[in-house]
Amino acid sequence: MTRKSRTSPAGSEHSLHQAYDTALLDLDGVVYAGGEAIGYAAESLAAARAGGMHLAYVTNNALRTPEAVAEHLGELGIPTEAGEVITSAQAVARLISEQVEPGAKVLVVGGEGLRVALRERGLVPVDCADEEGLAAVVQGYGGPDLPWSRFAEASYAINRGVPWYASNTDLTIPGARGIGPGNGAAVQVVRIATGAEPQVAGKPLPPMHRETVLRTGARRPLVVGDRLDTDIEGAFNGEVDSLLVLTGVTDGAQLLQAEPRHRPTYVDRDLRGLLTGQPEVAAAGEGFGCGGWTAVAAAGVLELRGEGDPVDGLRALCAAAWTQAGDGSCTLDAGKALARVGL
Repeated sequence: MTRKSRTSPAGSEHSLHQAYDTALLDLDGVVYAGGEAIGYAAESLAAARAGGMHLAYVTNNALRTPEAVAEHLGELGIPTEAGEVITSAQAVARLISEQVEPGAKVLVVGGEGLRVALRERGLVPVDCADEEGLAAVVQGYGGPDLPWSRFAEASYAINRGVPWYASNTDLTIPGARGIGPGNGAAVQVVRIATGAEPQVAGKPLPPMHRETVLRTGARRPLVVGDRLDTDIEGAFNGEVDSLLVLTGVTDGAQLLQAEPRHRPTYVDRDLRGLLTGQPEVAAAGEGFGCGGWTAVAAAGVLELRGEGDPVDGLRALCAAAWTQAGDGSCTLDAGKALARVGL
């Protein structure tokens, strides 16, 4: 796909919850981390919903069922119906169902979310590679206590030629104690043992976007996420706008180095960004200005002058970095500039 490279975060005169009809929200690192709500998430989402925005929760985490996710969100003060939750387990189950016979047996390496999604598509989840008539292997995040023997079962089947699918390949997952290994790390274990490559359904790939559109009916969606390589790239692939929030795995340095497919439409600190307009980033002399800040690229260094809201400073830095990088990745030293804004 050829798309024009974004060289600056966009501005919006209208609050985002009025400019878009549906927020397609990632969960881990956006709404909660380690099971606890992220600051301002519940009240911001309630206000966005009250203002007419539809909310849909789109997660690459295949561990839990939509019902379990909805129940957890309710406990965090975010009333949610199961139908408002879309998971990579659902996306991969649909992908498998389109390639195997109805009622086929599928070896599951993962949690209950995968099993429920497979049954929803008329498939039969099993646990042993020696099952007669095994049609597929599917791998999804199974939590930190997933036994090593599950990877062995997957490897036995895949090495015999059984097709392999993965819900997603996120290498990491945020939690209460920090960043831990995600399903992508587990997929890598099986990849090493088999030399095979799975078909992947989750963000940023088309099966997840298709699943989300089918289940939400969104016409003017806004993807809201914390990861450049899944949420933001998924929005890029789906040709829809995106909001990056700085409550998860992406920090300022990673954002400045983003390649075109990883550059969000908007950047904000947290989900309060849904309720406001977005400031314009404009050319200012030799650099770019936002709020009280001006960012300039000079002699291999990104410089930041002025003062104000730190996120405005980051937006200005993005414009300077992305313009310098063009279709590549920024090579300027931004350490001192980022230290000024604390991001």
